[in-house]
Amino acid sequence: MAERIVVGMSGGVDSAVAALLLKRQGYDIVGVFMKNWEESDENGVCTADEDFSQVRAVCDRIGIPYYSVNFTQAYWDRVFTYFLEEYRSGRTPNPDVMCNKEIKFNAFLKFALELEAQKLATGHYARIEERQGRFILLKGADPTKDQSYFLHVLGQRELSRACFPIGGMAKSRVREIAREAGLPNAERKDSTGICFIGERNFRAFLSQYLPALPGDIVELDTGKLIGRHEGLMYYTLGQRKGLGIGGIGSGQPWFVVDKDLEHNVLYAAQGKDHPRLYTVGCQASALSWVRGEAPAERFSCSAKFRYRQSDQPVTVWVQGSRCFIQYETPQRAVTPGQFAVLYRGEECLGGGVIDKLYRTADALENDKSECLSAKLD
Repeated sequence: MAERIVVGMSGGVDSAVAALLLKRQGYDIVGVFMKNWEESDENGVCTADEDFSQVRAVCDRIGIPYYSVNFTQAYWDRVFTYFLEEYRSGRTPNPDVMCNKEIKFNAFLKFALELEAQKLATGHYARIEERQGRFILLKGADPTKDQSYFLHVLGQRELSRACFPIGGMAKSRVREIAREAGLPNAERKDSTGICFIGERNFRAFLSQYLPALPGDIVELDTGKLIGRHEGLMYYTLGQRKGLGIGGIGSGQPWFVVDKDLEHNVLYAAQGKDHPRLYTVGCQASALSWVRGEAPAERFSCSAKFRYRQSDQPVTVWVQGSRCFIQYETPQRAVTPGQFAVLYRGEECLGGGVIDKLYRTADALENDKSECLSAKLD
């Protein structure tokens, strides 16, 4: 019998082409749609129903069976609760990373194995290679679509069961294959917005779950009151738009440079190159290593501190479940709650959650030394 592969199908063109390619290669393919969110959007449209209708149409066209599985409770417990807690604490979370870790390659992978599948395939733009008995996560071939950043939490168990059929392709080629095959979603727009929740008014959505507490916007350099914010959770470091304080000061744009949760104050400064926007290093915790362990206690590599950022040269010191990352050049708007993802060339090594920023090399060195001393004690 042909090897069975379950394909996680979202209704988009990427997962549709992933299923098509595997079907053509002779595998026993089962399409499965994950429903992770029950609510309708602000227009009363249930996006999950729309997405599943696309999945049905694609599977009918390809000629494969399809199912729907409901993970709404798991998504709420493992992803959305984390999402809310991070915003409540003044940080900026990345639910897409947690969704991959807790839903797609945990709960959904278990479901796929229960269907007697040998592998789980998705439409991610990333690649997997096996080298000397280890599974390696590589960047997608299309640099504009590479999604290894969101997959850095996967380890050997997950990668041994994972399959990314379009990871070696350009997005334009994926669209072309879909058109040639007459897939009904060949021209469907790529989804954006919060993972599985979709595109919606973010402030209105978040306010349904977290009470907003308006407060003062203060100019960092002078301490002058310059406006009012709608709630610290709505703002992130480096943010320019939506501050409502244009037309004052030097005429340069204003940017968020800090938050004071205790006093509910948002600090802003003028100029995209204001010194407060830059840091020389960071600390990351809750580390994940794709190969199962860190490359070394100290090593050089590159890093991304947000999706789509170009690789930045860094030096990393690993101390237990945390690491200290020093940048070769100061980085702008590195944000607590986001992920620092480490690379060596095309290979994704792993990463962790950014939880502290350093404005001077001395401050980073002091914390690093204290951490090492505590470890030795």
